[in-house]
Amino acid sequence: MQTQPRIADHESPRRLQVALAKTPGEVIEAQQLRYRIFSEELGARLESESTGLDSDAFDPFCDHLIVRDAGRQEVVGTYRLLPPAAARAAGRLYSESEFDLARLDGIRSDLVEVGRSCVHPEHRGGRVISMLWSGICEYMTTRGHRYLAGCASIGLADGGRNAAAIYAQLAAAHAAPAEWRVFPRVPLPLDALEPARDVKLPPLIKGYIRAGASICGEPAWDPDFNTADLFVLLPLERFAQRYAARFMGESAAA
Repeated sequence: MQTQPRIADHESPRRLQVALAKTPGEVIEAQQLRYRIFSEELGARLESESTGLDSDAFDPFCDHLIVRDAGRQEVVGTYRLLPPAAARAAGRLYSESEFDLARLDGIRSDLVEVGRSCVHPEHRGGRVISMLWSGICEYMTTRGHRYLAGCASIGLADGGRNAAAIYAQLAAAHAAPAEWRVFPRVPLPLDALEPARDVKLPPLIKGYIRAGASICGEPAWDPDFNTADLFVLLPLERFAQRYAARFMGESAAA
């Protein structure tokens, strides 16, 4: 069995700790949190047959990053990571169910796919997501991976007008080079949508863009989660210096 790299622990007044899940039980805790957020809070249709769990065929191949509230002994934040070797073993990336990623073939050996990010409702002040990003930074640098990628979602409660506006805004300023262009399998019908005037950028997408990520093409429609998904790509060499210092600084301090 491959030895997992240790992700540094962090403490806060509520004794928060970030680490890779080390046991099947910790993975289940992450899946329980995902179910609570995605199914119960957001109303997603999940493929898991296990009541109270969000699990799919990719989970056994992924590393699961978790933030635990040690005082309450519960997982309050999670991200899952699919490194290159595990993606080959799984047969594909999760994102390939939504996008044609053929143009990324040249960087797959250095690419980590991230996804299934969620935070407990009582911990959405920013500390938990910062700790997750700190763990991801350390994971990428200690393993020597150069690219971070994944789907970033926009809710469609308004019929897609906000998603259309977000895409138009980001495509103008943060589009990836043509060689990294991806193509949605079920495109969001942008031509039929009038973009909203008041753009509301989801915090996760805002974080990716501030960190130096690009969007790689038009959004795909995910009917199970009722979201418009953008494929984002973040080369570590372009990771904004202030974010690298912030996240890696937290790891070093711990």
